[in-house]
Amino acid sequence: MSKMNSQQDKSSLENYQNIILQGDSWELVDVLPEQSVQMIVTSPPYFQQRKYIKKDTDGSLEFGREATVQEYVTKLVLLFQKLKLVLKDNGTIWLNLGDKYLDNQLLGVPWRVALALQDDGWLLRSEIIWYKPNAMPSSVKNRPTTDHEHIFLLAKSKDYYYNADAIREQHVTFSTKSKMKGGRNHFGKRDGTPENGKNKGDSNLHDGRWDQAFHPLGRNKRTVWEIPVGKFRDAHFAVFPERLIENCILAGSTEEDIVLDPFMGAGTTALVAKRHSRHYIGIELVAAYIKMAEERIQKVQMQLL
Repeated sequence: MSKMNSQQDKSSLENYQNIILQGDSWELVDVLPEQSVQMIVTSPPYFQQRKYIKKDTDGSLEFGREATVQEYVTKLVLLFQKLKLVLKDNGTIWLNLGDKYLDNQLLGVPWRVALALQDDGWLLRSEIIWYKPNAMPSSVKNRPTTDHEHIFLLAKSKDYYYNADAIREQHVTFSTKSKMKGGRNHFGKRDGTPENGKNKGDSNLHDGRWDQAFHPLGRNKRTVWEIPVGKFRDAHFAVFPERLIENCILAGSTEEDIVLDPFMGAGTTALVAKRHSRHYIGIELVAAYIKMAEERIQKVQMQLL
């Protein structure tokens, strides 16, 4: 978990496993070996949301504080061009972004970014809604309170790695949450479905063989993920919930793969990667957050011994 800089020799991939590089992501991505990362999971600073560093020593603004949303999108697209070089051909990016209200209107920042990345050659494979049941209350009275964010699944090529079985959900059809007429009473009964229903003509279902119509590991993951906001008492900002990152890492990688987060923050991506026998690479601008992340990672490593 040592800190490195852009002068580090990049000839050996092992030099970059399980470390956090301190500095600007646009510069430090260039030092990583090409085709070295299986997946990227990240949540960049949101547009004009907060200031993470007290003073910009070089006169430039930290990312997220651009004057216009167009500048924000353009700079993020540039970073993703660099990330494409270090990502394996069958790799994916899982991008979390929140939106922004400005001058009494919603800017649509996540979709501006997603469509710009699509225009730049990325395959936009899925939009996932992260529903936050414990979202912060709002005093707004002229619109609904926002309780969700976006996650976009982007692929470098059509032949990308995705493990659907690793994140399957429990079937709802035979549970107490079923909305189907008759509910659980259909299971195992011949002619158990209405003849004019959507499954009319399916012999397995009408012969009572519902068990053959459903995957034994559960149903395919849906695009709305209900996960509470992450809490970490040492940080003044909300952190990635581990469950959110776990879905991404399990679906997008296998054991011993490398997971990159170019905006590491408090280190949640690294924590989840280590817990599931993956390697990580982090990039983070703020030294205090790196220290915070390293302390969290060390605790996880002690638990795994």
